[in-house]
Amino acid sequence: MKTYTPNLDAAVLERLREYAALFAPDFPQAKPARWAGVYLHGLLTDGARKSIEPLSHRVPLPAGLTSTDPEQALQQFVSQSPWDHEAVLRRYRAQVGATFAHPDAVFVIDDTTFPKQGRHSVGVQRQYCGALGKKANCQAAVSIHYAAPMGHYPLALRLFLPESWVADAGRLKRAGVPQEHRRERTKGQIALDLLDRVRGEGLPGRVVLADAGYGVSGDFRQALADRGLHYIVGVTDEAVVFTTPPVWDRPAGRGRVGPAGGRPQSNPQLRPDSPRPVRLRDVAARTPLRRVTWRVGTKGRMSGRFAWVRVWPGFGWKRGACAGSDPVWLLIEEQADGVKYAFSNLPTGTSRLRAVRLWKSRWHVEQGYQQMKEELGLDHFEGRSWRGFHHHAAMVMLAYGFLLLERERARVERERAADGPSPRKKGSPSRR
Repeated sequence: MKTYTPNLDAAVLERLREYAALFAPDFPQAKPARWAGVYLHGLLTDGARKSIEPLSHRVPLPAGLTSTDPEQALQQFVSQSPWDHEAVLRRYRAQVGATFAHPDAVFVIDDTTFPKQGRHSVGVQRQYCGALGKKANCQAAVSIHYAAPMGHYPLALRLFLPESWVADAGRLKRAGVPQEHRRERTKGQIALDLLDRVRGEGLPGRVVLADAGYGVSGDFRQALADRGLHYIVGVTDEAVVFTTPPVWDRPAGRGRVGPAGGRPQSNPQLRPDSPRPVRLRDVAARTPLRRVTWRVGTKGRMSGRFAWVRVWPGFGWKRGACAGSDPVWLLIEEQADGVKYAFSNLPTGTSRLRAVRLWKSRWHVEQGYQQMKEELGLDHFEGRSWRGFHHHAAMVMLAYGFLLLERERARVERERAADGPSPRKKGSPSRR
């Protein structure tokens, strides 16, 4: 499914100029703001590559903006000009959110990768590359996508720095990594930082979705719950759970001697007559699955087989680490390549259908990043610096937002045309 792409006729280009002008206050000078409009125009214009060299030859400069070397000017705008991409994205989220923000929207956390040659591009390392489906030399970035009833769009993106980068001060300096980002952060911690940023701007939504790369972390799940958020997050089949409430013996006080006369007990111990935890794959083997249709698409019904059951987390049960943990939902999904699992803290009465529909909202982020990479050139940036990468990503998100607003504008116009002219009220004067 391609992004809605209007013909860039005079009317659309005028709206694009107006859209780009909204962000002018976030640039240090008027000239970079005008180059931002050129860059957006280039990202929206058909072409196999959206890197700076072909982009600079593709877009005519607007009246009043002159340059003897547009390629160099755009390179300066993206990689060197000190404009704050965070300020630009804050205004972008406000502009697009004014049309699409909704209390029923969900935040989708994911990461995306960018294959690279060499070792100088910021954050590059040999690691798992989702874009290639194998380990390769690439950059990885954490992202948050917003899936609302009337539209979905990216909210924020930040590069992940592997330990090999964080430990090399010279490398960080050469890539222009800001001081506040020169520290080790997991992808989950970066995701929480981004989530706090966008929610702090007032963007509504109470549910967070993430794959097992994030969901396997109990600290990450707890951090979402501590923020008052509901979540559905993937976990691996290595996780263990109790299928009935575990019963714990709690030490009467510190220094109580263990049953074998060894070290004093300080943690709760699972009672001998309490059921033991089981692996998720064993839960799936004995749990009946039911077919659920989560939406009807252009190719027909989208359906699969799922289970939705209550379990008690069993992580660290031998040392009593999970004693007193509240039950969570376990979502089991049968897929062509095996069984997938997710934990959720959605309310007790949540139906299987609602859970599946929420979980499947993740397809929006997959579609969104496919569109940004294939149509808007997200992975076409050829620079090496932190600033250049994040400037380019910000402009791609702005381009995506413009297309989304244009699609909504076209939808409203179609509805008005279908409704026809409003009937004239009785007694009102006719217009000639």
